[in-house]
Order: sequence, then C-alpha cells, then structure tokens
Amino acid sequence: MAEQSKTGSNRTLWIGLGAIGLFAALGLCMALLVAGLFFAVGKDEAPASRAVVPERSVPASTPAPAAAPPVVAPAAGTDYETAVLMSIYEKVNPSVVNVTVLSRGDSLNLPFPVPEITPESPDAPPPFELDPEDLIPQSQGSGFVWDREGHIVTNAHVVQDADQVQVSFYDGTATVAEVVGIDLDSDLAVLKVDPEGYNLVPVELGNMDEVRVGARVAAIGNPFGYRGTLTSGIVSALGRSISSLRSPFNIPDAIQTDAAINPGNSGGPLLNEQGQVIGVNAQISSDRRANSGVGFAIPVSIIKRVIPALIAEGRYEHSYIGIRGMTYNPICADDLELPKTVRGAYVIEVLDGTPAARAGLRGGFEESGTHILELCPEVKGGDLILAFDDLPVTRFDDLLIYLARYTSPGDKVTLTVLRDGEEIQVELTLAARPRQLP
Repeated sequence: MAEQSKTGSNRTLWIGLGAIGLFAALGLCMALLVAGLFFAVGKDEAPASRAVVPERSVPASTPAPAAAPPVVAPAAGTDYETAVLMSIYEKVNPSVVNVTVLSRGDSLNLPFPVPEITPESPDAPPPFELDPEDLIPQSQGSGFVWDREGHIVTNAHVVQDADQVQVSFYDGTATVAEVVGIDLDSDLAVLKVDPEGYNLVPVELGNMDEVRVGARVAAIGNPFGYRGTLTSGIVSALGRSISSLRSPFNIPDAIQTDAAINPGNSGGPLLNEQGQVIGVNAQISSDRRANSGVGFAIPVSIIKRVIPALIAEGRYEHSYIGIRGMTYNPICADDLELPKTVRGAYVIEVLDGTPAARAGLRGGFEESGTHILELCPEVKGGDLILAFDDLPVTRFDDLLIYLARYTSPGDKVTLTVLRDGEEIQVELTLAARPRQLP
C-alpha cells in the first residue's frame, strides 16, 4: 500500500509539471504573437511621424506666366534652403540676360589717356587709332525678359549712353536691342528685341506688401561678365532712399540686401523664395567698387508703374508736390514750437510755382535758433504733415513712398497738417515732376 501511494504521488507530480509546462509554452506563444503584431503596426505607422515640407504653390504670373516648377520638398540629403535656391535658379535663369553696351570710337570713354606715338624707325608700332564708326564694348550689365513681345528690363544707367546694345540669352543666343524707354528718376529702362526665333521666358512679379526684413532672397546676373551667376542673402532693410545716379531726385522704398551684388549685376532681378521679382538690382555701397554686403534694389512697386509706361510711351511722369523738408524729431520741439508727442514731415520750404505753393502749404519763415543743425531745421513756422490721404506720415520718406506707389500727376490728394497748434486739411493737385529742381 505504501508502494502504491508513492507511485501515485509521482504520477500526480508529473501531471502537475506537464500542465505547468503547457501553460508556459502557451504563454510564450501569446507573448511572441503580441510582440509580432506590435512591431508590424509600428513599422507601418513609422512614416506618418516623419516631418514633411509642404509644396509651395506659385501664383499666376504677371505680366505673363513663366513655365517653371514650384519650390518642392527637398530630396533626401538636400536641405530646404538648397532646394529653394535650386528651384529659383531653374525657374528664373532662362529669363535673365546679359546686356553689353557698345560705343562708337568717337564717343568712347576710355579709362586711360591715349598716348601719341611718333614712329622713329621702320620697326616702330603704328600709332593708336580708333575708327570713329567702330563699335567698341564699353560696359556690361544685366536684365530680364518682361514679356514674349521682346521687352527687356534693365537699369537706365546701364544703357543711357549706348550707341548699340547687345543682349545675350541663357542658351547662348544673342541679338541687338533697341532702347525704347528710359526713366532716369527711377533708374529703369526698357529694351526691345525682335522675338522671332528666340525662346523668351518672362519673369513673374512679386508683391511689395509681402516683402519683409529677414526674408530669403536671391540675385541672378552677370557680375564682372560671369553670366548666369546666382547669389543669395536676405532682405536687410526696407524703405531706403537711394540716389538715382543720373537725376537730382532720390528713389524711395528701395530694398537693401546682403546678397552679393557686384559690377555687372545692375539691371538683374532680386527674387523672393517663389522666384518672383521683387526688385531690380541697382547699386552697392562700397569703397572698393565690389560687394561689401550692402546692396540696393529698386522696388517692384515702382517697377510695376514705370515699366508699362516706358513700353507704351517711352517715358514716365512722377508725381510732384514741390517742397523741401525733413523728418520731425522730438528733440526739435522747443526750437520749432511743436509738441514732442507728434510725428510727421516738417516743411522747410515751399518751392515757387508748385502744387504745394498753389495749395497754400507753408514753409518755415523765422529762424529757429537751433544748435542741432543736423537734426533740426534752421527755420520754424512751417507746416508739419501728419497724414497723406489718411495714410499716416511719420517721416519725410513716407511722402515719397506714397507718391511713388499710389499717385500720378493730376491726382487730387488731401494732406493733414499741424499749423499754429491746429490740425487742418490742405487739398492739392499733384503735378508732373520737373526734370531739374528749381
């Protein structure tokens, strides 16, 4: 009996161990099944967590559509900035041209004096001579295709004195262009080529209201004659007033950029991220006649007004008020007997025979006695312009920007001015700007 009891106990023990092993095996299978499902689901969902850069849509072209791809998400291994610049170049470089200015021998401006050579022997070189009718390359610049009719935009200072202008396109073809319009006040010019047989790709224009300081920009042009050169940077500042170079009037609303601009870039486009033209590269500030990180472009707001007029009529008329003035600084309040809390454009002088004179604007007429001549005017009693057609005026350049962006000669405008402690409305009719200052 005892033997039977021991054998039964062993049998019970083995059955218990077998049951435990079976449950352990089933548990292991379940664990492996759950783990497999987890990794399978995780693998399928992994791409959804990866950041995707959205595609940018390119607005409809003005004045004509440019068939080019939009900026898209960069390929693997390519950063976004590189993708943007590559896309800009692919889109706009076919629109950029090289402008070569030629002068006749009798009007050539040589950078050195021509020596007089007197032969002293039969082996002496012949005297240096220029045929008055020979066309000699004088300078180079850049430009861009405006429309498919053959109009090309560049700077006025690039082509003003040209006897002949030659235009070279991105594909290596070239032709002779006619100068159809020049505006020295905005430093813009329009050329015209015969479009037959040439692949003209017009640019797309941007919106000045969307340009912001810090935005990425690119310039394409021909610095030092190196065609199709792309440089990049940012918008460094807005609202600059720059010299028009060949006119007594400044160009308002200019864009400052640190994108490299060098001799030969003049007339080429400054572009936003979408490859739209937001300016025409025109000048640099440098002591070395080379890029120093301070370049300026004529704003697209002026381009949109001037270029169509040059194409249609060969000239553009700028609006004109007829005053000399400066931005009002609160430090001048006591000298000018004005409150420190206001902002505006102070009228120093009203020029005779101008819209300002006819409307009764008042300039300074009594010595201010100021000792801060660089900041404060020498005369007091002048009007302080606070608003231009309800647009606030906080500095003198605001007047120039409003005139350039929104008005034409013959328009009637209303100025809000502070005179003798009271705000009054002065209505005047704008005139065309004279060629020279009175």
